Amino acid sequence: MLDSSHPATRKSSTSTKLPTIPLFDVRAEGPLALLDKAPHSLAAVVAEGRRRHGGLALRLGDRATWQWLTRNRNPYREEIAAVAAHVSLPGVFLLNLSYEWSCTCGVGPDPSGEGSRMLRTLDWPMNGIGRNVVVARQDGGAGPYYNVTWPGYVGVLTAMAPGRYSAAINQPPMRRFTQSCWFDWAINRTGVWRKSGLPPSHLLRRVFDECRTYAEAKAMLVDTPLCIPAFFTLSGGEEQEGCTIERLEHRAAVHQAPASIANHWLAFDHPGHDRGTDSLGRWTRMERVRDRAGDDFSWVVPPILNETTRLAVIANARRGLLTVQGREVNGPATRVFSLEGRLRDETGRTTPGSEPAGRA
Repeated sequence: MLDSSHPATRKSSTSTKLPTIPLFDVRAEGPLALLDKAPHSLAAVVAEGRRRHGGLALRLGDRATWQWLTRNRNPYREEIAAVAAHVSLPGVFLLNLSYEWSCTCGVGPDPSGEGSRMLRTLDWPMNGIGRNVVVARQDGGAGPYYNVTWPGYVGVLTAMAPGRYSAAINQPPMRRFTQSCWFDWAINRTGVWRKSGLPPSHLLRRVFDECRTYAEAKAMLVDTPLCIPAFFTLSGGEEQEGCTIERLEHRAAVHQAPASIANHWLAFDHPGHDRGTDSLGRWTRMERVRDRAGDDFSWVVPPILNETTRLAVIANARRGLLTVQGREVNGPATRVFSLEGRLRDETGRTTPGSEPAGRA
């Protein structure tokens, strides 16, 4: 756990010198359009993946992942293949199905009295993820949404669709079969290869592409088979529209907002290896701050904040609010990105400003 003296808890005196988070309007072109728009971010993410996992492991992982995607006719396999062809380096297939991060989320009525709000941090022990985050305005047919993502990543982990809903993914504990985390990782991965359900990040992409309402999104997240367990947080346009969803491959437990989720089971009893740092402590802290935190990141403190925290996000679909900051181990890595008031209304109301054209 970090204390108040840790570098990650200090406010940077050079925050005005931090890079901005770019906003790219890619619409129906989707993730492939990001490849040429943010080449430096793409190169940095791929390089970190190679440094962390090694070229041989990435090549072997790519081969197995492509076979699995093809066998199951994954709807996004051709997009991932196009990214791999563009990069011409191993790792794209494997990293697109990476599931090695942890998160803390809370959802409940916005203290402003307007709609439902989601608070979210993402923890990932990959350096550079925080400083290379981008926001992509996408539209898969159901309406525009703002995806907090990285060039080359095809799924959705965190996004906000103005007037519709916001959503994010957390990881459950890794299923325990032995006393060895590494053996159990291999056993769990082997189990995934035998299943045909969608990866959680691909399901969330499908939700934002196809679901026009909170009710449709909730039903799809509850009912669609998955290849691996996941937690989802869903925040709608109305004050009462919000929930967290614990998902097994073919079962779900829904917790109505106000609710919080970290990386441990609440409704199911499944022994597992812990994800991230102090999941229970993070969940308890989110329960305390969720309903009274302001629209800044003052709630991002230990244990929610830790050495692997790479993103902090606040989202309210009714207000068209999306606030994002990238972080690295030493503290903030980007300026605070704020969408509210900068886009021409996609919620049916009139807001100040105009549609953002390219960058934050």
